Amino acid sequence: MRYRVLDVVVLEKELPERGLRRGDLGAVVQLYEPDGLEVEFVTASGRTEALVTVNVRDVRPVADNDLVAVRPYRQSA
Repeated sequence: MRYRVLDVVVLEKELPERGLRRGDLGAVVQLYEPDGLEVEFVTASGRTEALVTVNVRDVRPVADNDLVAVRPYRQSA
């Protein structure tokens, strides 16, 4: 899958050290060749909570049948 800047993606793995869970939505903000992405995760109000570099295998595109949910953000200490 080739991603572009501003694509919305779904996290496919847990990142507890960053307070992120599988299924969290993020936006691609930077591309790193050959297979890296910088993904921004924001709260429902739009505040950035995490900016994470991941491998393209760690995310997937949003699907038409994905349901969006809200949960409190808590970053691990």
